[in-house]
Amino acid sequence: MIRVVLPAHLRSLAQVGSEISVPITGAVTQRAVLDAIEAAYPMLRGTMRDHVTQQRRAFVRFFADEQDLSLASPDAPLPASVAEGREPLL
Repeated sequence: MIRVVLPAHLRSLAQVGSEISVPITGAVTQRAVLDAIEAAYPMLRGTMRDHVTQQRRAFVRFFADEQDLSLASPDAPLPASVAEGREPLL
C-alpha cells in the first residue's frame, strides 16, 4: 500500500482525511499511483492530470523524501521509502 497525502481541496472533493492508502501492483511510479487514486476515488479523475493527454496539471506537484518529483518522468520509480510505505507521497 502506498500512502498519499492529498491537498485540502482534493481531500474535500474525495471526502477523505489528510492521508489515503492505495494498492499498487508492479512498479511504483507517479503514473501507477495516479491510476490507483483515480480507480479508488473516481471523483478525482481529471483533477490531477488531463483527461486526454494524461499529463500532470500545472498546479499539481509531487514531493517525497524532501525532493520535488513534479518534473520527473511519470514512469520513473518513486523513492524506496514511498514504495515501501514508510513515507507518503505528497
